[in-house]
Amino acid sequence: MRPRVGHISFLNCVPLLWGLAKSGALSDVDLTEASPDILNTALAEGRLDMGAISVFEFLKHAEDLVALSDIAVGSDGDVQSCLLFSKVPLADLDGARVALGSTSRTSVRLAQLLLAERVGVRPEYHVAPPDLPRMLEDAQAAVVIGDAALRAARHDAPRLGLHVHDLGGMWREWTGLPFVFAVFAARKEFLARQPDVVRHVHSCLIEARDLSIQEIDLICEQIAERAEFDAERLKDYYLRGLRFDFGERELAALTEFARRVGGPGEGFPPDVRIDVIPAP
Repeated sequence: MRPRVGHISFLNCVPLLWGLAKSGALSDVDLTEASPDILNTALAEGRLDMGAISVFEFLKHAEDLVALSDIAVGSDGDVQSCLLFSKVPLADLDGARVALGSTSRTSVRLAQLLLAERVGVRPEYHVAPPDLPRMLEDAQAAVVIGDAALRAARHDAPRLGLHVHDLGGMWREWTGLPFVFAVFAARKEFLARQPDVVRHVHSCLIEARDLSIQEIDLICEQIAERAEFDAERLKDYYLRGLRFDFGERELAALTEFARRVGGPGEGFPPDVRIDVIPAP
């Protein structure tokens, strides 16, 4: 049986999918493309063997999962697709309504952490569909991620005169560390049963990442033909916004995030053990 592998169906991971197709590795896996919340649950429940998982959910299920080194989805500064849009300066958000247009607990907790500890405000949060104009009908600010954030930054924010704050950039300024939004992980029981398969998929993901960087101009041109962003905008996003690395600094960032948000109500302790397997 081919390993069941999850892949995020956002623009941020299109280069990895392109690289997997280019290398021929797609024939070796049973790939499921879906939104992060669906993949998180599937991997945690054992309906996937390997794949991308938001770091908050990874930390909650760290006892059952092992992260793959040298491959992740993160940033080392502005990520461009995890954004806080606000009608007012951030210091004026204390007690104000803030809409969370995402089911990603990672982005939600990052936004809450930054507003509480870096800005010093405690808004009133509520969840809403990721439609920025509607979110702001009864809120002073909104958190939007992924493709919706890219679109909102391009169209809605200038039209509505909004302040735009990049959560990846805010974290970097605050801690000096990159931020990891999602890791690629394997279930520990699957690793124990199929170590060679895990190593093979791990190697394929790294090869796909490297291939995509080499061919980034071609990839951006192809995506631009069916997306609403031009090739130069996409190239800037992939090369300057996103980072697909997971080394010592990224592990330190993940450990720091866990230390700052972990606790009884979060599903993992601040000193949660994070297991990582080296690259093949």
